[in-house]
Amino acid sequence: MHYIGLMSGTSADAIDAVLVALPANGPLKLLASHSHPIPELTKQTIHSLALPGPDEIDRLGALHTELGELFAGAALAVLHEAKLTAKDVRAIGSHGQTVRHRPAGTFPFSLQIGNPSVIAERTGITTVADFRARDIAAGGQGAPLVPAFHQYLFHARGRHRAIVNIGGIANVTYLPADRTQPELGFDTGPGNTLLDAWARRHLGKVHDEAGQWAAGGRSADTLLEKLLADPYFATAPPKSTGREHFHSDWLTQKIPTGLRPQDVQATLAELTTRSIADAIRRFLPACDEVFICGGGAHNRDMMERLRARLKPLSLATTEVLGLAPDWVEATAFAWLAHQTLEGKPGNLPNATGAQHPVILGGIYKA
Repeated sequence: MHYIGLMSGTSADAIDAVLVALPANGPLKLLASHSHPIPELTKQTIHSLALPGPDEIDRLGALHTELGELFAGAALAVLHEAKLTAKDVRAIGSHGQTVRHRPAGTFPFSLQIGNPSVIAERTGITTVADFRARDIAAGGQGAPLVPAFHQYLFHARGRHRAIVNIGGIANVTYLPADRTQPELGFDTGPGNTLLDAWARRHLGKVHDEAGQWAAGGRSADTLLEKLLADPYFATAPPKSTGREHFHSDWLTQKIPTGLRPQDVQATLAELTTRSIADAIRRFLPACDEVFICGGGAHNRDMMERLRARLKPLSLATTEVLGLAPDWVEATAFAWLAHQTLEGKPGNLPNATGAQHPVILGGIYKA
């Protein structure tokens, strides 16, 4: 059976699309992948909706439909890449674009947009979407959802393994050697989101290529300690976060006068890597190897900082496990669509805090 997975993360830099084969007996196979651009004006709208503002309902409604069209375009592009037709694909799993994540409070919610009815209509393929809502209804945070997929694909007998996704927000999955022991998963804090925002502001670029600018700066200890003093980092799992918490205003109000922008970037690289390493040391003490996926895997500066902080643990990307780091999350949502249609749970309660495993997502028939 073939499935398409669609993912757009906190950074909203592009829509990742994959087409995978999930045979009844045999390993998952990635057949095609595609990075679908998001227009700059659309990115700005996404980012503006991540925080409260005027005319939210009108802007949200229009963006919901616009992103549905973009997600559908991404699905059709990867279908073309694989030289298959809609009839060859059982379903699309679409994460959507998160614009607000409020997992705490009296009425918790997490909102992902990218109209699945539009995706199903334009592609002619059954679409599974809105994956987080059922986990939240079951008492979870609706995130992170990829740990169950990490368990399926990356677990190894005899290895205490951590899979770290460094997207806009960073999250970690712990896969103990003994499958009778509980897996864990949680967001560690900011991944690329603050680094990318600072690079856009001071370099006029979407990101700091390979972390070169940060590598030439000097981390400011005083600023770093202010940032790490945020209560989120000390909170025990299960926990999840997003741009609502770690945004540009959260950063700028803490920056002392006179600090060079390049040194701020170096400090943000330290914030991401130290918060990941500290979380692994504190919450995953038995871990003996770490594998990185997501855009952060291409940031040589951050990889070097992580390697130094995690010694003597081994560090590599998921490429060595058989799946390129760019496509892990999109592949996860292809797999989650399969779980939904098979009537199987897709969440990992130890990761999200849900009371029990649940079948995730709503099904939009073609």
